[in-house]
Amino acid sequence: MAKEEKWDKVVRTTVWSAGPGCHGGCGVKLFVKDGKVVKVEGDENHPYNQGRLCPRIEALTQYMYHPDRITHPLKRVGERGEGKWARISWDEAYDTIEKKLKDIRNKYGAESVLFCQGTGRDIGGPITYLMYAYGSPNWVQVGLAGHACYTPRLGAMFATQGDYCVLDASQFSEKRYDDPQWTPPKVIIIWAQNPVTGCFDAFYGHWIIDCMKRGSKLIVIDPRATWMASRAEVFLQIRPGTDGALALGMLNVIINEGLYDKEFVDKWTSGFDELKKRVQDYPPDKVAKITWVPKEKIIEAARLFASSKPAAIQWGEPIDANPQATVAAQAINHIWAITGNIDIPGGMVIAKPSHGITTYPFSTRELLELYGEEVVKKLNEKRIGAAQYPMIKGFRGWAQPDVVIEQMESGKPYPIKAAWIQTSNILGGQAADPKRHYKALKKLDFIVCVDLFQNPTSMAVADIFLPAATFPEKESFRTWWAPLSVIVKAVEVEECKSDWEINLEMARRLSTKPLPYKTVKELIDDRMKVGGTSYDELAKKGSWEMPPEGPSKPYRRWERGLLRRDGKPGFNTPTGKVELWSKRYEEWGLDPLPYFEEPAESPVSTPEMWKEYPLILATGRRSSVYFHSEHRMIPCLREIDPDPIVEIHPQTAKDLDIVDGEWVYIENKRGRVKFKACVTPTSHPRVVSAAHGWWLPETEGKEPNLFSTWEHNINNLTSMGNQSHSGFGGTNYRTSLCRVTKIKD
Repeated sequence: MAKEEKWDKVVRTTVWSAGPGCHGGCGVKLFVKDGKVVKVEGDENHPYNQGRLCPRIEALTQYMYHPDRITHPLKRVGERGEGKWARISWDEAYDTIEKKLKDIRNKYGAESVLFCQGTGRDIGGPITYLMYAYGSPNWVQVGLAGHACYTPRLGAMFATQGDYCVLDASQFSEKRYDDPQWTPPKVIIIWAQNPVTGCFDAFYGHWIIDCMKRGSKLIVIDPRATWMASRAEVFLQIRPGTDGALALGMLNVIINEGLYDKEFVDKWTSGFDELKKRVQDYPPDKVAKITWVPKEKIIEAARLFASSKPAAIQWGEPIDANPQATVAAQAINHIWAITGNIDIPGGMVIAKPSHGITTYPFSTRELLELYGEEVVKKLNEKRIGAAQYPMIKGFRGWAQPDVVIEQMESGKPYPIKAAWIQTSNILGGQAADPKRHYKALKKLDFIVCVDLFQNPTSMAVADIFLPAATFPEKESFRTWWAPLSVIVKAVEVEECKSDWEINLEMARRLSTKPLPYKTVKELIDDRMKVGGTSYDELAKKGSWEMPPEGPSKPYRRWERGLLRRDGKPGFNTPTGKVELWSKRYEEWGLDPLPYFEEPAESPVSTPEMWKEYPLILATGRRSSVYFHSEHRMIPCLREIDPDPIVEIHPQTAKDLDIVDGEWVYIENKRGRVKFKACVTPTSHPRVVSAAHGWWLPETEGKEPNLFSTWEHNINNLTSMGNQSHSGFGGTNYRTSLCRVTKIKD
């Protein structure tokens, strides 16, 4: 490594978008020369990544100083979609937005403005701060059908045990793998995820490999034979969308063979007898027919997990896209619950925000504590989807995205007039049925996009474009599980501003009440008071601090009275126990026990369609060099993964006269897109897996091309309006039927 004195300064900081894009919280060293970041290395002292970095961070300088990056505010000067922009000052941008949004609020009410974010990264705090200051209840991931990313799993865990669990890879300890309290899981189930391609939901993917090196064995559940599947004791190659049935089949084996933790179940759970009765409907032979997984493997996996305490589950977004996602997640939660693997070393630890600090009010419970019952009641009266879905109202402060699109189209019960879109490429990334969203967004009177590069969404619909900062250019903070971290500003890039800076200024201008903060650092310090620290203190320590002993630190907190607000032993649920029969689900009008529901479009539900479209399309194949629809313009990353890929089994490809590397059409009743075939035995013969988020920034950006998003975005073959009964999860991102054909011209 080069000597530090060669640089003007070396800044130790924690990563949290933009730049890598992901959910991870890696520690890095930024090498600064002449006011520019010229090099980045992993911080070997940071406990999150211990010096390791992904390709996206290695490409940071190409990202920060890319010639196509937008570095000053823009306003549209032609018609939407014409690609005509004029440079303006920040004052003009702020003044224009302030006038437009105040006029809309005065005429139609604050609820008529949507505040739209992308994935969970470093945006929830800034966007909700602005939204509540403005007075709108409609914070939403527009296009993400059923909020089918992590929220369904979080909702199921909240309803079952009152808190959220993650696999224990020693991430809550500064000593990490050398902590004598920690022990590696004996068995890890990797369920619907390929951890090595990224840092999903604050979980560093290579922690799984660290556990494997220390003896952890794997059970892998996936339609694709991933790298981890090749190293698994048991590999269950499941039919997409049937995860809930598989979980119930495993519960059947564990319960009927008496493999559950009887002491924990008797003392700390409620509803076991009802669950035992329910799982009798899911014997392994029946589940095998549903899931395409052999009966013997279902039994083997259930026995191995239940007899290998401690054991843990690392799961992924495809669970959220199940027809009844919150139910499938509930069933999987029950597997680790009845085996007594909650909040024990090497099990599923309860993950609370570090130091008791939250970045923003995440749940309805937090909203009640922060704003009071009367304010939350008023918000819920106008929040889109809250009336239809009690779980939307009772669990988290989102509006429901499928209902949002319907209301944008109909204008009922009130019109949607504007959208603030931040960290979200709706048309080129997360939206199911993007053409429907395109038409709906075009109807709005005013749209602001806050981003770093022009993308299909900003080019098609934005009236004002505000240039956001990468993580080396901003002050921010991160409390997602552990450690507590700050993002330390190292440089500035032209006129770019952080999401916090932009939103704090707009909140001042739009709030109906005086706001207490003059600077971002004041806001951060105020949030950190409860943890007994400050921004500057953490920056001096290298940007991070592990949680102290107490509610944020494992283990066995349910026995020590550290989970409940009343300080009594037990879990943070209505009964104080892990609720296998969920009181909260019952309160929300949902079945309190898990069950399986067939996808609306499948070989079983729609056999005639299956004849015409004889393959299951699983969208969302992840790449280690991209994050969703980001990074396609970064040269060194694009060189590694240059084209939109669809994986096809060799026999299937042979039957279709398709060879590896040739371009094909993927089509169904909703349209067709163009992908490059990757013929691989890792694919299931009846499933094709397509990369998501593809658009081509090197092509024409203005309409009708919009960076080729209509030609290569796999979400053109998906649809809205398939949300689960809870309102969270359950569209056809993983279960659409399709056919693949050779392009002959």
